[in-house]
Amino acid sequence: MATTYSIIIPAYNEEKWLSQTFSSLKEAMSTLDVSGEIVVVDNNSTDQTARIAKQHNAQVVFEPINQISRARNAGAKVAQGRYFIFMDADTFISPALLQTALKNLSSGICCGGGGIVRVDNSMQPLARKAINLWNWISIKFGFAAGCFIYCLREGFAAVGGFSEKVYASEEIWFSRKLRSWGKKRHMAFQIIPSPPVTTSIRKLEWFSPFQLLIMAFVLTFFPFLLRFRFPCSFWYHRPKNT
Repeated sequence: MATTYSIIIPAYNEEKWLSQTFSSLKEAMSTLDVSGEIVVVDNNSTDQTARIAKQHNAQVVFEPINQISRARNAGAKVAQGRYFIFMDADTFISPALLQTALKNLSSGICCGGGGIVRVDNSMQPLARKAINLWNWISIKFGFAAGCFIYCLREGFAAVGGFSEKVYASEEIWFSRKLRSWGKKRHMAFQIIPSPPVTTSIRKLEWFSPFQLLIMAFVLTFFPFLLRFRFPCSFWYHRPKNT
């Protein structure tokens, strides 16, 4: 049976999360009558990420340069499906969300999209307001959150995949390019409003509110810094024992 869809997961030292993510994925995939695959991109991990992924029968690709966009693109290069779904290793999707994404892509009038975000833990009021603001922006302006992006293989190839010029926000640039590509073909870029995608809040726990505010200020008003890894430490730095 031909592979209909590919779920692509970039992973750097994700041994603590992968088993939970695979459990969620396999439950969702078992509800479909089409064939799918999971591609895990080992982004130069130093733990058991690759071994755990292989234990769960995922195809594992190695990408030596630590950059999220490179890892996503490396997974797409080997993926066999007509439809691509990009997820983070600390993200869980429901059967209904996977079904809706694939239904949209198979409709002929959708080039891709994303989903609204729900976190897996209780949050401080300020952080919750930030998530709610992002969900509003996502629906209003058509930006997919990096933890869940779905698209046509054809569209992905046409726009050149994720930009490797930046170390963060690659999902924003990709959303804009894919939305433009789809519009010319009378295809929508659809943010799925329900059910939400559930993701971890661990990054919010690793940094103080002051650090997060400084990073947001710098990257908002000096976007050229997205081209360098150090200013994007929110996406790459990981405290020990996490």
